[in-house]
Amino acid sequence: MMPPATPQGSAPVAAARRFITPGYATGFAVVVSLFFLWAVANNFNDILIRQFQKALDLNRAQAGFIQFVFYIGYFVMALPAGLVLRRFGYRAGILAGLGFYAVGALLFYPAAEVREYAAFLGALFVLASGAAFLETAANPYIVAFGDPARAEQRLNLAQAFNGLGGAIAPVIGARFIFSGVEHDRAALDAMAPAALDAYRATEAQMVQLPYLVLAGIVVLIALAIAVVRLPEVPRETGGDTLGGLRSVLGVRLLRWAVVAQFFYVGAQVGVWSFFVDFVKTLSPATPEREAAYLLSISLALFLVGRLVGTALMHRIAATRLLAGFAVANIALMLVAALGSGMVAIGALLLTGFFMSIMFPTIFSLGVRDLGTRAPLGAPLIVMAVIGGAVFPPAMGWLSHGPVSIQMAMLVPCLSFAVVLAFALAAARSVQR
Repeated sequence: MMPPATPQGSAPVAAARRFITPGYATGFAVVVSLFFLWAVANNFNDILIRQFQKALDLNRAQAGFIQFVFYIGYFVMALPAGLVLRRFGYRAGILAGLGFYAVGALLFYPAAEVREYAAFLGALFVLASGAAFLETAANPYIVAFGDPARAEQRLNLAQAFNGLGGAIAPVIGARFIFSGVEHDRAALDAMAPAALDAYRATEAQMVQLPYLVLAGIVVLIALAIAVVRLPEVPRETGGDTLGGLRSVLGVRLLRWAVVAQFFYVGAQVGVWSFFVDFVKTLSPATPEREAAYLLSISLALFLVGRLVGTALMHRIAATRLLAGFAVANIALMLVAALGSGMVAIGALLLTGFFMSIMFPTIFSLGVRDLGTRAPLGAPLIVMAVIGGAVFPPAMGWLSHGPVSIQMAMLVPCLSFAVVLAFALAAARSVQR
């Protein structure tokens, strides 16, 4: 959706109006808040994995099922979200997502009361369904807030707030979900049954207040979405759905984007899932807390990279910048896999900066030629996040079998090569 012609004025004002259409700045800010919101949900999961081991007496494999259920929620609900967008529009799709999100967060309260793992997983699935709606709607909707030629910049700016949410969520979770009370296995075995049950009940209930607050925030954002001025986007509302899907799949750049997103998300989750293990393998004397601190630096660089990437796109084409960042990460992953000591650890840490622009840039390039068909194309890219459920188990299997965890980092290296191939294909498509 092209912005209206701007009156004469200073160059910075004209540039700002091309970036965001006049009159929609408040709506843009509210939609951007959604990026922060689903990042909090995603990154709370890392805290829940540890918390549920304490509260529900789960092992790591059982607790790790949290991520699987969350990604399945994304995969299953992305296409229904696209159909809602197609039929009722972006505002309705966002409100539906916020509704699912709020209900999922509220379900944590009764789940903590009954202390059934299945109840928590059900709540997470509902919450993830809401996040899938929000991602499916918000990512392509950013195009409507200004000049389509600058959509990649707007989406990277919005995704910077996603990075901010990802960096803050573990801090919030550690403060308000973790009780600070820890017992080793020997101490737990020595507890009287009543004392042990009371301990686990208290730990389970620690999630209630944070998720109630989260649900309240979601409701407030939903009220803002309901009343704020948002751009109307032309869309196809009729016709055969299967025919529409075949139509969007006929767009070569969209197919490429789905493949690239699958490999990118798999690489990102794989790198961060095994970062601490990687550090401990190459530097056994490094305490776990220090290794976790290094991971937090990588996450901070991820946020910085999105801000820097957004600025660079004022001067460098999005396809060229994506290609350059992919080449940088291929080189860094080779150093991480083949290097030693702090050099390899530092290389893996720096990948956070260069991963930063990949998801939003792949997404915006994938939907840029779809026009009114975007509501059917966007969910296909969102479904590709299932790569995050596929790559970590594969890397874990490799690390326990034919290669070490260090050499398993060649898997993300190959994934970034796929991103590079996408960037080059996208550059040729944009030039035509």
